[in-house]
Amino acid sequence: MSKNKRSFSFVLATLMALVLVLSACGGNKNADSNSGSAAGNSEETVNLIWYTIGTPQKDVDRVMEEVSKYTKEKINATITMKMIDWGDYTQKMQVNVASGEPMDIVFTSAGGFDYVQNARKGAFLELDELLEKYGQDLKNTIDPAFLEGSKVDGHNYGIPANKELPQQEVWRFNKALADKYNVDIPSIRTLESLEPILKTVKENEPGVTPFAMDKNYVPYVPYDYIIQNLPMAVKLDTTDYKIVNILETPEMQEALDLMHKYYKAGYVAPEAATTGSTSDLMTSGQWFLDRAQTQPLADNLWSASYGYPVVSTPASDAIITNTSVQGSIMAISANSEHPEKAMEFLNLLNTDPVLRNMVDSGIEGVHYNKLDDTHYENLAESKNYDMPSYSLGNNMLLYLNPNDADDKWEQFKKFNAEGVNSPILSFNFDSTKVATEMAAVQNVKEQFWSSLMTGTVDPADYLPKAIEKFKEAGLDKVIAEAQAQLDAWRAANNQ
Repeated sequence: MSKNKRSFSFVLATLMALVLVLSACGGNKNADSNSGSAAGNSEETVNLIWYTIGTPQKDVDRVMEEVSKYTKEKINATITMKMIDWGDYTQKMQVNVASGEPMDIVFTSAGGFDYVQNARKGAFLELDELLEKYGQDLKNTIDPAFLEGSKVDGHNYGIPANKELPQQEVWRFNKALADKYNVDIPSIRTLESLEPILKTVKENEPGVTPFAMDKNYVPYVPYDYIIQNLPMAVKLDTTDYKIVNILETPEMQEALDLMHKYYKAGYVAPEAATTGSTSDLMTSGQWFLDRAQTQPLADNLWSASYGYPVVSTPASDAIITNTSVQGSIMAISANSEHPEKAMEFLNLLNTDPVLRNMVDSGIEGVHYNKLDDTHYENLAESKNYDMPSYSLGNNMLLYLNPNDADDKWEQFKKFNAEGVNSPILSFNFDSTKVATEMAAVQNVKEQFWSSLMTGTVDPADYLPKAIEKFKEAGLDKVIAEAQAQLDAWRAANNQ
């Protein structure tokens, strides 16, 4: 455990140093701590290991060297970032945690290395006391809805990114191709409405992937999932709060039929069900459309990141869900040797614009240039450090893209205020009583989910098999337990 700045006399400091040398050990775990370290103190510099999601970037170590110079001065800590690609993150982090791999800070979310389930399994440290002691600046900065909505059984186990609060899906388009074929973008909303333009692009652009997706793609249907990417959900306009198997709903069955039609027509890449990320495709520009989660002025963000214009149109309403509230969280590992220092770092990251922008955009003059006090532009080297902003802390500290309005963050606050709550917002299913069935259900999901969702297999054949396999694994028992908890939650919260 780290210790913070203390006032020592010269003699005492010398004696302490001598004891440390003779005992050949690191930080004194029994030392008292005061909030906020400073450069030049007597404590040993701590290196924090940070695991996060995203395609590993060429310049990540180079940037972290500069980050570490800054954090060493501010809190006497250096940072090592380890990135794991999108499609591999959950599985590799499960292995890392189980094997006791050293780590201090861990990206987690409702859909990536499941936040609630791993908090309950003991993977993350409870942060209530650390937040009070080292995170007061952070608490005063982040929208309270994030900290409240990310509590698990009444406690905080992570620091959510201060970003868009609702979850809204959009269809994104490579603008050059959309303009070339005169696509009426605002007229597109449903999955069905994509078909004519996908056909046109397929017939006229042989080197382009018409419908880009990776193995995490799931067709949008108006339901909120009890656990992200497992087939248990409640309809958004529910009146009875019934949990259903999403694979048995007419909305999902219709979507899967259409996805298979698109796949057979060649609109979807043959390897979609096994592709971990579409980053290379985005870099090359050889794609026409995909689906993404949006935020105010997102088109500017994507365009700046990819280096060519991207435009979007809504594919869903803006709904505040557990997935959106818990969509980007940084937890402190339960096995961290430096939890206090890790919280100091998270407090700094979420309140210090210099640090937050360095982590996000890289090195000024190398990866980007400042245009004025609030705007910046990417340089050519930014391709070697293209980070997923949403996963790295308080977005509302970020510099603005060249075309961003000066009131961008005010627009975010308005977007957040106008979001509509999911009927099951703040309900977190505890799967302890059905742990065996949950493991079996997860195994079935790994076998069928991606190939069904991307249209790779014919749902006429595979959907009945998947439904049956889920039942054999105990999905009905899991749903019954979730329903009992949801009913109790409704009664307790007057829902």
